Amino acid sequence: MAGSAAGNKSGKPVAVVIGATSKWQSDGRNTKLAHGKSIDDSALPVGVRWGVGGAIAQKFAQEGYFTVVTTRTASNAAALSDAIQEQGNECMIVELDLVSEESVTNAFSTIRAEAGDPDVLVYNAGYLEGRDLPPEKELLEHIEVSMFDTAQHIASRGPFLVAKEVLPAMRQKGEGSFLFSNNSKSLRGTKRNTGESLYYPRVMMRTLAQVLTEEYSEHGIHVANVVIDGLIDSPGTRALPKAQENPDIVINPVKIAEAFYYLHTQDKSCWTHELQLTPFPTKPSF
Repeated sequence: MAGSAAGNKSGKPVAVVIGATSKWQSDGRNTKLAHGKSIDDSALPVGVRWGVGGAIAQKFAQEGYFTVVTTRTASNAAALSDAIQEQGNECMIVELDLVSEESVTNAFSTIRAEAGDPDVLVYNAGYLEGRDLPPEKELLEHIEVSMFDTAQHIASRGPFLVAKEVLPAMRQKGEGSFLFSNNSKSLRGTKRNTGESLYYPRVMMRTLAQVLTEEYSEHGIHVANVVIDGLIDSPGTRALPKAQENPDIVINPVKIAEAFYYLHTQDKSCWTHELQLTPFPTKPSF
């Protein structure tokens, strides 16, 4: 564990971001896969250096929340944590491996002890399994079972385990937000093209959001599925040829973070349960 050594002693509301770093950050796995090396992010605005998760963490911290960022390895989020604290806000890092039920349990025990029960949880975990397969291996018959298992762990089993950790306290309190960061592959099953992850299990994430909406809305908990429908700005994606040729197709993660904060602060009389965010030059997925 790392981050704020004092914990949440001021009693701020707690925001937890699961998967606060990005596989497209300057030294992320996908950045190295696509570009063959890490990328210099020193000229990039701090809001986009860690993709959606980093932007959401910074937004809630700026709004007065004690922000908990989770990652498999604490060092992955060290720069993000430093940035939040340099902005005068509070943050802590908790290591969490969604593949391990024990890790999830231990992580939330730490969060409850050092920060408190989450007022809002954003599930932003990602994976890249399948992206490194060549064009001749697009078909399902070439997908290793281990790739499928990872996708299911992150897209379905992981959020199930996290929900079991946070929803009981939210229900007892009668309020809270559980927000899913999802993508267009959650809308329907489509072919996995070269360079894409095995994303069809994301449909299960959307289904879980729908189930939790039906089960927990009446208890005062706001559940929403956010479909981020396009290429998200970050060091690795900004360097892609298609992003450089047409910058307008790239979504600003700072604005995505504002959408998540808007959902959390909506009045209970008019909750949004699914929000789709698409850049203006492209047609919305369906």
